[in-house]
Amino acid sequence: MATSPTFTSDAGRSAAIRPAVASSWLFSALFVAVAASACLLAGWAPLGFSMVTVFLFAGPHNWMEARYFMSRMPARWGRLWFYYAAGLGGVATLGALSLLMPSAGRAWRWERTDWLFGVAVWNSLLLAWIVAMVELRRRETGSRRWSWVLPLGLALMGANWLWPLAWSLALVYVHPLVAIWFLDRELRRRRPDWHRAYRRCLWLVPLLLLALWWRLAGTPNLPCGDLLTVQVTDHAGASLLPSVSSRLLVATHTFLEMLHYAVWILAIPWITYRMAPWKLARVPLAARSHVWKIALSAVLAIGLLVILVLWAGFLADYPVTRDIYFGVAVLHVLAEVPFLLRLL
Repeated sequence: MATSPTFTSDAGRSAAIRPAVASSWLFSALFVAVAASACLLAGWAPLGFSMVTVFLFAGPHNWMEARYFMSRMPARWGRLWFYYAAGLGGVATLGALSLLMPSAGRAWRWERTDWLFGVAVWNSLLLAWIVAMVELRRRETGSRRWSWVLPLGLALMGANWLWPLAWSLALVYVHPLVAIWFLDRELRRRRPDWHRAYRRCLWLVPLLLLALWWRLAGTPNLPCGDLLTVQVTDHAGASLLPSVSSRLLVATHTFLEMLHYAVWILAIPWITYRMAPWKLARVPLAARSHVWKIALSAVLAIGLLVILVLWAGFLADYPVTRDIYFGVAVLHVLAEVPFLLRLL
C-alpha cells in the first residue's frame, strides 16, 4: 500500500511533463523554421525580401512593441519615477535630435565634416544616456555586476569619434539582436521549460549567417539603378563597405530584421499575452483608472490607423515612405533600452 501514492505521484508528474516537452519542441521547431526560411529568402532575393518584409511587418511590429511596453509599465512609478523620467526623456530628446538633424544640415548647408561631427555628437549622447540608465538600474538592484559598463561606454565613445559612421552602421546590425535578448529574458521569467531549448536554437543564427556569407561573399553588387535600391543598400552599409558585396550586406540585414519582426509579432505575444493584444484587462496602467484605459485604447487604435496609412504610403511611393519610416523608427529603437534594462 505504501507504493501506491508514489506510483500515482510519478505518473501524474510524467503526465504533466509530457505537454511541457511537446510545447518546447513545437516552439523550437517554429524558431528553426522561421530562421531557416528567412535565411533562404534573404539569400535568394535580398532586395525583394527586404521590400516585402518592411512593407508587411514594419508597422505591425512597432504596434506590438508599443503594446508590450504598455504591459511592462507599472501603474504608478513610485520610487522608479526618476528612472522612467530619465528613460522616456532620453527617448524624446534623442529622437527629436535625430529627426531634426537632417533638416538642420540642409538648412545650414553642412559639409561632410559637419555631418560627421553631428553624427558623432548624437552617438555620444546615446552612449552617455545608456550608461546613465544602466547606472540607475545598478543602483536600484545594488549589484556590482555592471561596473564594467562605464569604462566600456567611454571606450565606445572614443571609437565613435574616430569612426562615427561605422558606429551608426553597427547600431543597424545590433538593433535586431535586441529583440532576441528581450525574448530570452521573457522566456526565462515566464517559460523556463522553453528557455534552455531557445538557447540551443540560438546557435543556429550564427551558423545561418556563416552559410549566407559563404554563399554570397563573391557575388556581384546589387544593381543600383533606382532610388529604392540605393536606399536599401546604403542602409545596409554598402557605401561604407565598398569592398563587401552589397548583395551580402542587404541579405544579412534583411535576415536579422526578419528575426526581429518574428520575435515581436509572433514570439513575444505568444509568451507574454494570455488574451488578444488589444484587450487591456491585465495591463497595470489600464487598471489605474478608466481614463487611463480609454487613453491606452486610443493609442492602440491610432497605432492601427498608422499601420494602414503606412501601407498606403508604401503602395503610393515606397522610397519616400521608407525614408520617413526609418527616420521615425529611431524612437522605438531608443524605447527598447529602459524596458530591456528592467528585465535584467
